[in-house]
Amino acid sequence: MTTRNMHPGKCIIVCAPSGAGKTTIVRHLLGRDLGLDFSVSATSRPRRSHEQDGRDYFFLTSDEFRARIRQEAFIEWEEVYPGRFYGTLRSELDRIWAEGRHPIFDVDVVGGLRLKELFGNRAFALFVAPPSIETLEQRLQLRGTETPETLRTRMDKAAYELSFSTRFDRVLLNDEMHRACAEAYELVRTFLHP
Repeated sequence: MTTRNMHPGKCIIVCAPSGAGKTTIVRHLLGRDLGLDFSVSATSRPRRSHEQDGRDYFFLTSDEFRARIRQEAFIEWEEVYPGRFYGTLRSELDRIWAEGRHPIFDVDVVGGLRLKELFGNRAFALFVAPPSIETLEQRLQLRGTETPETLRTRMDKAAYELSFSTRFDRVLLNDEMHRACAEAYELVRTFLHP
């Protein structure tokens, strides 16, 4: 990870365990007049039926992902699950900043902490926490996308990720989505437009 060609703009980092509601909060923030643009991450995981390449993720094979790592195309990347890579493309940040906007990242906890380390006080890192680990498990079960094995993997990872929450600028408890979205808006607005 290098800091070459870094832009002096601000950015917003939103992290959470899977199922905590971060994507809903990110969508809410993007729908407000904050000057934000979504930084589309790259991944080597398979595309789900409702997802579009270039909108939800840039879908790459594992070999393509590894080739881009060697080309230093990523600002940060992580093998989140064995054989499943996620990363932030330098070209996405260049695109957003060229448009005079602020990137917002919907990333895993390790990637979020790397971005915060990279951008320092130019980044606001928000950790979305579920009311409890039990609530998180119920939300994931209701999605209907998890097998018992993937649910156990996600729950183990969630417990690990929750241990990093204190390293973020703010922990946002998502016990009620409407309130959490409103609080996220105020926090981000204050950071971007003090």
